[in-house]
Amino acid sequence: MLDALAARACCATAQDLADELRGERGRVGIASIYRALELLVRLGLVRRLDMGDGTARFEAAQPGGEHHHHLVCDRCGRVSQFEDPHLEEAIERAAARVDHRIEAHDVVLRGTCPDCTAAT
Repeated sequence: MLDALAARACCATAQDLADELRGERGRVGIASIYRALELLVRLGLVRRLDMGDGTARFEAAQPGGEHHHHLVCDRCGRVSQFEDPHLEEAIERAAARVDHRIEAHDVVLRGTCPDCTAAT
C-alpha cells in the first residue's frame, strides 16, 4: 500500500487503492484497506486529508516533512496538487502572530478546474 501511495503524484481514496491493489494482487477487501491506512496514519507514514466532500483521501508522508496543497474542482471532483513558497511564508508569518505552535497545516482551494471551465 505504501508503494501504491508513494507512486502517486497526489492523494488517493481508499477505494482508489483497493481497485489498484485488486488488479495487482487479486482480491483485497476495502475493510482491510481502511484498517491498514489507519495504522499507517497512526505511525506517521501516511497523511489523511479532508477535501470537504466527505471522502477521506490519503497520501504518503514525506520523511523531511515536505508537502503540497490541493485544488479541488467542485464540478468534476478532480483533485490536483500545488506548491507555493509565498503561501508557506504567509503561514509562517501568521504562526508568529498567534499564541499557538503550528505543527502542520493543510490548504484546500475549491473552484472549477480548467477542463470544466472550458466546457462551459
